[in-house]
Amino acid sequence: MNDRLAIGYGLAAVLLWSTVATAFKITLTYMDPIQMLAAASVVSALSLAAVAAWQGTLNQLASTFSRRPLYYLMLGLINPFIYYLVLFKAYDLLPASLAQPLNYSWAITLTLMAAVFLGQKIRQQDWIAAALGYAGVVVIATKGNILDLNFDSPLGVGLALLSTLLWAGYWILNAKNQADPVIGLLLGFILSLPFSIGLSLYSSDWSGIPWQGWLAVSYVGLFEMGITFVLWLKAMKLATNTAKISNLIFISPFISLILLANIIGEQIHPTTLIGLVMIIAGLAIQQRKTKA
Repeated sequence: MNDRLAIGYGLAAVLLWSTVATAFKITLTYMDPIQMLAAASVVSALSLAAVAAWQGTLNQLASTFSRRPLYYLMLGLINPFIYYLVLFKAYDLLPASLAQPLNYSWAITLTLMAAVFLGQKIRQQDWIAAALGYAGVVVIATKGNILDLNFDSPLGVGLALLSTLLWAGYWILNAKNQADPVIGLLLGFILSLPFSIGLSLYSSDWSGIPWQGWLAVSYVGLFEMGITFVLWLKAMKLATNTAKISNLIFISPFISLILLANIIGEQIHPTTLIGLVMIIAGLAIQQRKTKA
Protein backbone atom coordinates (compact mmCIF):
# COMPACT_ATOMS: atom_id res chain seq x y z
CA MET A 1 0.00 0.00 0.00
CA ASN A 2 2.81 2.42 0.87
CA ASP A 3 4.55 1.76 -2.42
CA ARG A 4 1.35 2.48 -4.34
CA LEU A 5 0.93 5.76 -2.53
CA ALA A 6 4.60 6.58 -3.09
CA ILE A 7 4.25 6.02 -6.84
CA GLY A 8 1.08 8.14 -6.90
CA TYR A 9 2.77 11.06 -5.16
CA GLY A 10 5.84 10.61 -7.34
CA LEU A 11 3.83 10.67 -10.58
CA ALA A 12 1.94 13.80 -9.50
CA ALA A 13 5.24 15.55 -8.80
CA VAL A 14 6.69 14.40 -12.12
CA LEU A 15 3.71 15.72 -14.10
CA LEU A 16 4.01 19.13 -12.45
CA TRP A 17 7.77 19.21 -12.91
CA SER A 18 7.25 18.44 -16.61
CA THR A 19 5.89 21.96 -17.08
CA VAL A 20 8.67 23.89 -15.39
CA ALA A 21 11.32 23.77 -18.14
CA THR A 22 8.95 25.83 -20.25
CA ALA A 23 8.30 28.14 -17.30
CA PHE A 24 12.07 28.50 -16.74
CA LYS A 25 12.66 29.65 -20.31
CA ILE A 26 9.72 32.06 -20.23
CA THR A 27 10.89 33.55 -16.92
CA LEU A 28 14.48 33.93 -18.14
CA THR A 29 13.27 36.22 -20.92
CA TYR A 30 12.23 38.72 -18.24
CA MET A 31 14.66 38.05 -15.36
CA ASP A 32 18.26 36.97 -14.90
CA PRO A 33 18.97 33.73 -12.96
CA ILE A 34 19.69 35.58 -9.69
CA GLN A 35 16.43 37.54 -9.84
CA MET A 36 14.59 34.36 -10.73
CA LEU A 37 16.06 32.57 -7.70
CA ALA A 38 15.15 35.39 -5.30
CA ALA A 39 11.59 35.92 -6.52
CA ALA A 40 10.75 32.22 -6.85
CA SER A 41 12.18 31.54 -3.38
CA VAL A 42 9.83 34.12 -1.85
CA VAL A 43 6.82 32.51 -3.57
CA SER A 44 7.97 29.06 -2.47
CA ALA A 45 8.43 30.14 1.15
CA LEU A 46 4.93 31.61 1.21
CA SER A 47 3.37 28.51 -0.37
CA LEU A 48 5.17 26.15 2.02
CA ALA A 49 4.14 28.31 4.98
CA ALA A 50 0.52 28.04 3.78
CA VAL A 51 0.83 24.23 3.53
CA ALA A 52 2.34 24.06 7.04
CA ALA A 53 -0.43 26.27 8.41
CA TRP A 54 -3.07 24.05 6.77
CA GLN A 55 -1.41 20.96 8.27
CA GLY A 56 -1.24 22.63 11.70
CA THR A 57 2.56 22.30 11.90
CA LEU A 58 3.64 25.93 11.47
CA ASN A 59 4.13 26.27 15.24
CA GLN A 60 6.98 23.73 14.98
CA LEU A 61 9.14 26.10 12.93
CA ALA A 62 11.10 27.78 15.75
CA SER A 63 11.62 24.64 17.83
CA THR A 64 12.74 22.61 14.81
CA PHE A 65 15.30 25.25 13.87
CA SER A 66 16.61 25.64 17.42
CA ARG A 67 17.45 21.93 17.65
CA ARG A 68 19.73 21.92 14.58
CA PRO A 69 20.37 25.48 13.35
CA LEU A 70 23.58 24.80 11.42
CA TYR A 71 22.10 21.73 9.77
CA TYR A 72 19.14 23.67 8.41
CA LEU A 73 21.36 26.55 7.36
CA MET A 74 23.50 24.08 5.39
CA LEU A 75 20.41 22.55 3.76
CA GLY A 76 19.11 26.01 2.83
CA LEU A 77 22.41 27.01 1.27
CA ILE A 78 22.48 23.82 -0.81
CA ASN A 79 18.78 24.01 -1.74
CA PRO A 80 17.44 26.40 -2.83
CA PHE A 81 20.35 28.86 -2.90
CA ILE A 82 23.30 27.14 -4.65
CA TYR A 83 21.32 24.44 -6.45
CA TYR A 84 18.88 26.75 -8.18
CA LEU A 85 21.48 29.41 -8.89
CA VAL A 86 23.48 26.72 -10.75
CA LEU A 87 20.40 25.22 -12.43
CA PHE A 88 18.92 28.52 -13.64
CA LYS A 89 22.27 29.56 -15.11
CA ALA A 90 22.46 26.21 -16.93
CA TYR A 91 19.03 26.87 -18.43
CA ASP A 92 20.16 30.36 -19.36
CA LEU A 93 23.12 28.92 -21.33
CA LEU A 94 21.51 25.83 -22.88
CA PRO A 95 18.31 25.00 -24.77
CA ALA A 96 15.82 23.65 -22.27
CA SER A 97 15.58 20.40 -24.26
CA LEU A 98 19.24 19.77 -23.36
CA ALA A 99 19.36 21.25 -19.87
CA GLN A 100 16.43 19.31 -18.47
CA PRO A 101 17.55 15.75 -19.38
CA LEU A 102 21.02 16.51 -18.05
CA ASN A 103 19.62 17.78 -14.78
CA TYR A 104 17.26 14.84 -14.51
CA SER A 105 20.17 12.40 -14.46
CA TRP A 106 20.38 13.16 -10.72
CA ALA A 107 18.11 10.15 -10.16
CA ILE A 108 20.96 7.86 -11.18
CA THR A 109 23.27 9.58 -8.72
CA LEU A 110 20.62 9.37 -6.01
CA THR A 111 20.13 5.64 -6.51
CA LEU A 112 23.85 4.99 -6.12
CA MET A 113 24.27 7.40 -3.20
CA ALA A 114 21.27 5.90 -1.41
CA ALA A 115 23.01 2.52 -1.49
CA VAL A 116 26.21 3.97 -0.03
CA PHE A 117 24.78 6.32 2.61
CA LEU A 118 21.36 4.82 3.39
CA GLY A 119 22.17 1.14 2.97
CA GLN A 120 19.48 0.55 0.37
CA LYS A 121 19.91 -2.46 -1.90
CA ILE A 122 20.54 -1.97 -5.61
CA ARG A 123 19.35 -4.86 -7.77
CA GLN A 124 21.09 -5.92 -10.97
CA GLN A 125 18.25 -4.47 -13.02
CA ASP A 126 18.69 -1.12 -11.24
CA TRP A 127 22.30 -1.02 -12.48
CA ILE A 128 21.16 -1.85 -16.02
CA ALA A 129 18.43 0.76 -15.89
CA ALA A 130 20.82 3.41 -14.58
CA ALA A 131 23.41 2.65 -17.27
CA LEU A 132 20.83 2.75 -20.05
CA GLY A 133 19.20 5.91 -18.71
CA TYR A 134 22.47 7.75 -18.35
CA ALA A 135 23.57 6.64 -21.83
CA GLY A 136 20.37 8.20 -23.14
CA VAL A 137 21.19 11.44 -21.36
CA VAL A 138 24.67 11.46 -22.95
CA VAL A 139 23.15 10.95 -26.40
CA ILE A 140 20.86 13.91 -25.80
CA ALA A 141 23.61 16.15 -24.45
CA THR A 142 26.02 15.44 -27.31
CA LYS A 143 23.34 15.39 -30.03
CA GLY A 144 24.58 11.96 -31.01
CA ASN A 145 28.28 12.87 -31.22
CA ILE A 146 29.18 10.61 -28.31
CA LEU A 147 32.83 10.04 -29.24
CA ASP A 148 33.51 13.74 -29.85
CA LEU A 149 31.66 14.83 -26.68
CA ASN A 150 30.91 18.11 -28.46
CA PHE A 151 28.54 20.24 -26.36
CA ASP A 152 26.69 23.43 -27.29
CA SER A 153 27.96 25.14 -24.14
CA PRO A 154 30.59 23.35 -22.04
CA LEU A 155 29.88 25.68 -19.10
CA GLY A 156 26.14 25.06 -19.39
CA VAL A 157 26.64 21.30 -19.51
CA GLY A 158 29.03 21.46 -16.56
CA LEU A 159 26.56 23.47 -14.49
CA ALA A 160 23.69 21.10 -15.36
CA LEU A 161 25.77 18.11 -14.24
CA LEU A 162 26.88 19.95 -11.09
CA SER A 163 23.21 20.50 -10.26
CA THR A 164 22.68 16.72 -10.26
CA LEU A 165 25.32 16.26 -7.56
CA LEU A 166 23.89 19.09 -5.46
CA TRP A 167 20.35 17.77 -5.76
CA ALA A 168 21.17 14.15 -4.98
CA GLY A 169 23.36 15.25 -2.06
CA TYR A 170 20.55 17.38 -0.67
CA TRP A 171 18.09 14.48 -0.65
CA ILE A 172 20.62 12.17 0.96
CA LEU A 173 21.22 14.72 3.74
CA ASN A 174 17.47 15.21 4.13
CA ALA A 175 16.57 11.49 4.11
CA LYS A 176 17.52 10.98 7.76
CA ASN A 177 15.88 14.20 8.92
CA GLN A 178 13.19 13.28 11.47
CA ALA A 179 11.49 16.68 11.44
CA ASP A 180 8.26 17.38 9.60
CA PRO A 181 9.28 17.47 5.90
CA VAL A 182 7.32 20.61 5.06
CA ILE A 183 8.82 22.45 8.03
CA GLY A 184 12.28 21.29 6.97
CA LEU A 185 11.76 22.62 3.45
CA LEU A 186 10.28 25.86 4.72
CA LEU A 187 13.26 26.45 6.99
CA GLY A 188 15.62 25.98 4.07
CA PHE A 189 13.82 28.58 2.01
CA ILE A 190 13.53 31.07 4.87
CA LEU A 191 17.22 30.76 5.76
CA SER A 192 18.29 31.12 2.12
CA LEU A 193 16.22 34.26 1.47
CA PRO A 194 18.75 36.79 2.90
CA PHE A 195 21.41 35.33 0.59
CA SER A 196 19.31 35.24 -2.58
CA ILE A 197 17.61 38.60 -2.03
CA GLY A 198 20.88 40.25 -0.99
CA LEU A 199 22.70 38.92 -4.06
CA SER A 200 19.90 40.06 -6.36
CA LEU A 201 19.85 43.59 -4.90
CA TYR A 202 23.62 43.81 -5.32
CA SER A 203 23.88 42.45 -8.86
CA SER A 204 20.54 43.00 -10.61
CA ASP A 205 18.19 45.78 -11.71
CA TRP A 206 14.62 45.04 -10.66
CA SER A 207 13.02 47.92 -12.57
CA GLY A 208 10.99 47.31 -15.69
CA ILE A 209 10.00 43.67 -15.14
CA PRO A 210 6.52 43.21 -16.70
CA TRP A 211 3.65 41.30 -15.19
CA GLN A 212 4.34 38.31 -17.44
CA GLY A 213 7.71 37.87 -15.72
CA TRP A 214 6.16 38.00 -12.26
CA LEU A 215 3.47 35.50 -13.29
CA ALA A 216 6.03 33.10 -14.75
CA VAL A 217 8.34 33.26 -11.73
CA SER A 218 5.37 32.73 -9.41
CA TYR A 219 4.53 29.54 -11.31
CA VAL A 220 8.13 28.39 -10.90
CA GLY A 221 8.01 29.14 -7.18
CA LEU A 222 4.79 27.20 -6.71
CA PHE A 223 5.28 24.16 -8.91
CA GLU A 224 9.05 23.69 -9.16
CA MET A 225 10.38 24.90 -5.84
CA GLY A 226 7.35 24.76 -3.55
CA ILE A 227 4.27 22.57 -3.42
CA THR A 228 5.65 19.87 -5.75
CA PHE A 229 8.49 19.29 -3.28
CA VAL A 230 5.90 18.24 -0.72
CA LEU A 231 4.54 15.60 -3.09
CA TRP A 232 8.04 14.31 -3.86
CA LEU A 233 8.99 14.20 -0.19
CA LYS A 234 5.88 12.15 0.54
CA ALA A 235 6.86 9.72 -2.20
CA MET A 236 10.43 9.37 -0.95
CA LYS A 237 9.36 8.86 2.66
CA LEU A 238 6.80 6.17 1.78
CA ALA A 239 8.98 4.26 -0.70
CA THR A 240 10.65 1.03 0.44
CA ASN A 241 13.07 1.30 -2.50
CA THR A 242 14.22 4.80 -3.50
CA ALA A 243 15.22 3.58 -6.98
CA LYS A 244 11.60 2.83 -7.89
CA ILE A 245 10.59 6.43 -7.20
CA SER A 246 13.70 8.23 -8.43
CA ASN A 247 13.48 6.59 -11.85
CA LEU A 248 9.95 7.89 -12.34
CA ILE A 249 11.42 11.27 -13.15
CA PHE A 250 12.67 9.93 -16.49
CA ILE A 251 9.08 10.26 -17.74
CA SER A 252 9.22 14.02 -17.29
CA PRO A 253 11.66 15.04 -20.07
CA PHE A 254 9.46 13.39 -22.70
CA ILE A 255 6.37 15.32 -21.60
CA SER A 256 8.48 18.45 -21.24
CA LEU A 257 9.74 18.22 -24.84
CA ILE A 258 6.16 18.27 -26.12
CA LEU A 259 5.44 21.40 -24.08
CA LEU A 260 8.68 23.11 -25.13
CA ALA A 261 8.01 22.46 -28.81
CA ASN A 262 4.36 23.56 -28.70
CA ILE A 263 4.46 26.46 -26.24
CA ILE A 264 7.77 28.23 -26.90
CA GLY A 265 8.60 26.65 -30.26
CA GLU A 266 11.94 25.16 -29.25
CA GLN A 267 13.39 22.91 -31.96
CA ILE A 268 13.88 19.36 -30.73
CA HIS A 269 16.95 17.59 -32.11
CA PRO A 270 16.22 14.05 -33.47
CA THR A 271 18.83 12.49 -31.17
CA THR A 272 16.90 13.88 -28.21
CA LEU A 273 14.07 11.51 -29.05
CA ILE A 274 16.52 8.61 -29.43
CA GLY A 275 18.00 9.39 -26.02
CA LEU A 276 14.56 9.56 -24.45
CA VAL A 277 13.65 6.14 -25.86
CA MET A 278 16.78 4.78 -24.13
CA ILE A 279 15.78 6.49 -20.89
CA ILE A 280 12.23 5.17 -21.00
CA ALA A 281 13.55 1.66 -21.80
CA GLY A 282 15.75 1.89 -18.71
CA LEU A 283 12.75 2.96 -16.66
CA ALA A 284 10.74 -0.02 -17.91
CA ILE A 285 13.57 -2.42 -16.96
CA GLN A 286 13.88 -0.88 -13.50
CA GLN A 287 10.15 -1.11 -12.81
CA ARG A 288 9.98 -4.86 -13.59
CA LYS A 289 9.37 -6.98 -10.50
CA THR A 290 11.97 -9.57 -9.66
CA LYS A 291 10.90 -13.12 -8.95
CA ALA A 292 11.13 -14.25 -5.36
